[in-house]
Amino acid sequence: MRKYRGAYVKNEREISCLREANRMVANILDAIGDEIAPGIPTMRLEEVARDMCATYHVKPAFLGYCGYPFALCCSVNEQVVHGFPSSRLLKEGDVVSCDMGVVFEGFVGDSARTFACGEVSDEAKMLMQVTEESLYIGIKQATVGNDLHAIGAAIQNYVESRGFGVVRQYVGHGVGARMHEKPEVPNFYPGVRGMPLVAGMTIAIEPMVTVGSYEVKVLDDKWTAVTRDGKLAAHYEHSVAITPSGPRILSISDRGLPRPELMC
Repeated sequence: MRKYRGAYVKNEREISCLREANRMVANILDAIGDEIAPGIPTMRLEEVARDMCATYHVKPAFLGYCGYPFALCCSVNEQVVHGFPSSRLLKEGDVVSCDMGVVFEGFVGDSARTFACGEVSDEAKMLMQVTEESLYIGIKQATVGNDLHAIGAAIQNYVESRGFGVVRQYVGHGVGARMHEKPEVPNFYPGVRGMPLVAGMTIAIEPMVTVGSYEVKVLDDKWTAVTRDGKLAAHYEHSVAITPSGPRILSISDRGLPRPELMC
């Protein structure tokens, strides 16, 4: 690795390790999605994550990170990020955001998806669709020479054009030997130019989108962030490598991308 404006630029071997770490994460998210159904406790999703980490012989990246007590972040409905798995039973119509990370050979995989529990409202369907689409719109801006903040500008423009809000309190980040590396990757335009993107940078792009206000608050557990107005939120994330031929999504499972047409 070498440094560029505080960010770490990876070589092909390091990117290959990141790709494998992220493949594992994506496979875990596939398995979690298969489990989600009305009546399932969210702790069951934690068990799936831990069991698969044991099978892969990898460490859950979130477990113990700054004191976080679980392998999985599981955020339901108005919970935006960092929700705790628990005995809470999922209900028909819930929106379930799952964020997962692993450490493989010293490199971190990090990805998130939002799942529908049974049949959800039209509003929830649109929220999930717009959030996922905004992620890919942002990824398409992750090209050599482009301004880093073009990613957030594209995400914000798309999300707000559809009538939703973009959370400002939490952002994407560089990812590599540490889970949170420089640079920060806002999901909105912060009003200033960002650094030019260079080949070998690896970043996690993760729009967090709300039905109502983008304002959030943290609950008494010191982790769970919820929308201040109690309205629904969704969260999607991919780890991405910047390459001379364009952005390369690293967090692709053995099943492939959930919606490959979005990268066309």
